[in-house]
Amino acid sequence: MVRQERAARTRRSLIRAAAETFAEVGFVPASLTVISKRAGVSNGALHFHFANKGVLAEAVEAEAAETVRRLTESARARQGDSLQAVVDATHELMAALAQDVVVRGGFGLAGDIARRAVSPLHKEWQRWVEDSLCRAESSGALARGVPWTVAARVIVAATTGFEVLGGRDASWLSRQNITRSWELLLPLLADRRDLGTLLCAGSRPPAAAPEPSLVPEPELTPAPASAPEQAWGTFGH
Repeated sequence: MVRQERAARTRRSLIRAAAETFAEVGFVPASLTVISKRAGVSNGALHFHFANKGVLAEAVEAEAAETVRRLTESARARQGDSLQAVVDATHELMAALAQDVVVRGGFGLAGDIARRAVSPLHKEWQRWVEDSLCRAESSGALARGVPWTVAARVIVAATTGFEVLGGRDASWLSRQNITRSWELLLPLLADRRDLGTLLCAGSRPPAAAPEPSLVPEPELTPAPASAPEQAWGTFGH
């Protein structure tokens, strides 16, 4: 049992070290020697757990995908088929990108064209958003005349943009930025009967402190989702 626990800790350390390295330099330049040193293990220990760099990268993506699954399932469990579940999941995904190096490294690998691999992360997120918007349309949560397919594409495109830009500048992932985006989108997507109950800033309080390397932006008071004029005023400025 002790040996198994030690092996599990070593594997987790290697995945985290690999995620940090991939996030910093990309897949091709990343060195297994650097990764093993960062994890505090030998090259032999690394190869015991992972046959090569490709397998290690897949493990990083798989763990990041599992985190995405947990946060989306949690949002749906709390909010059901409402648009609030999508808003909440978006906030939590961006927070994970800012604070969780494995998620950040996983998405970095997903966008690395040198790997020429289909990303389980992007597929996982897109599939959930599409399913959520389809459910929202069925329950009457979408505005009249807004097809769920179009709404899902807009949300996936927006969140992918935040993810890519956030890899270069963490301020793109701030709660403030995501809130302002939902202030613009929700009046267009949501049924008017629900606008007053939807929270653009998310229904959960912000997570605890982010990693020391990321300096959080101050929170601003969001405009009410039930006031489209205010949302478009934000856009106009």
